[in-house]
Amino acid sequence: MTPASPASERFPVVVVGAGPAGLVLGSVLRDAGVGCLVLESETREFIERRPRAGVIEEWVVRGLERRGLARGLLERAQRHGECEFRFGGERFRFRYGELTGLHHWVYPQQFLVTDLVREYADVRGGAIRFGVRDVRLDGMDSERPSVSYTDPGTGERPTVECAFVAGCDGARGVTRAAMPADRVRTARLDYGIGWLALLAEAPQSADCVVFGMHPRGFAGHMQRSTDVTRYYLQCPPGDDPEAWSHRRVWAELRERLAAGGAPPLNEGRLIEKRVLDMHNYVVEPMAAGRLFLAGDAAHLTAPIAAKGMNLALHDAFLLGEGLVARLTKGDGDGLSAYSATCLRRVWDYQEFSQWLSEVYHGTASGDPYRAGTTLARLRRLFDSPVAAAAFAEQYLGARTVA
Repeated sequence: MTPASPASERFPVVVVGAGPAGLVLGSVLRDAGVGCLVLESETREFIERRPRAGVIEEWVVRGLERRGLARGLLERAQRHGECEFRFGGERFRFRYGELTGLHHWVYPQQFLVTDLVREYADVRGGAIRFGVRDVRLDGMDSERPSVSYTDPGTGERPTVECAFVAGCDGARGVTRAAMPADRVRTARLDYGIGWLALLAEAPQSADCVVFGMHPRGFAGHMQRSTDVTRYYLQCPPGDDPEAWSHRRVWAELRERLAAGGAPPLNEGRLIEKRVLDMHNYVVEPMAAGRLFLAGDAAHLTAPIAAKGMNLALHDAFLLGEGLVARLTKGDGDGLSAYSATCLRRVWDYQEFSQWLSEVYHGTASGDPYRAGTTLARLRRLFDSPVAAAAFAEQYLGARTVA
């Protein structure tokens, strides 16, 4: 027998999902004195340990800093100003920091989430409920929308009345599914390739991010901490991670990342193996009625260009500003422009991801023409200052998207 539902609560904003976007949004609202409730299906311990991407662009770091959300990042993150391309048995160092004066910051997402949960819940006193089940959205086209969920402790089904709902619950979340099919469209690109994502208990084998373009497939090396390194290996989509033994993984990494003068790889125990099928999608518009999507609920950019978390936080900044203006000043201009403003940067990053995919994977396509044009693109980065500057700008997200 289902327990009786408790009396309804009310918050101006309900945020569904406690990833980086949802937590930043919650902190922005709390800082402005706007009440909100964050609902998360996982436990706090789980989201603080879940390994995810960790590359953050400098403009995002500065946005977090302005909002008082970057202390741990600035104290502990690595700052990168160059990367290395390996192809044709040679090493090519690309010093984008010298070209732009800007950097990438490497800070694993679980560290950032831990910081953000503490800031939102423990420091700013924001309401958050973990482990909720069966979240449902009602009345998104009305002036009195509501969100209900099953409380994991009591089995009760509270209803929360609100003015707006922010969907920050990812690609498979309930909020994306709640968007009206007759008013939105989803544009999708499938690359037809997979990446075997690996975490190794091993120190980094290079002093920067390394991209290996090889006829056998792409390989990537990215440090995550002093004793853990992220690796990627191109593989068929849907491949079985268990088909990749320790010996096979390290043999392929050595082959694909080989280059004259490169130090040997530091091998270690593989603590994660999963296959990511490379695809992108964009939901347009990112809002319907009182429901606003942010992050992977609205758009997915394959990890090819390391753009996903940066786009999610851009959404959170804009949505937070728009909601604060609407709820504290009655100014709805920011919310009205939210979707269109976000989508300009989203599509810019989507295009760069598609372009970079050809650079990474063209040499392994089996097509001599694609392989040849890929190598021409790569050489141009190191032969043409104009091409190098343009690439650095996109790689860092430094261009202002008007």
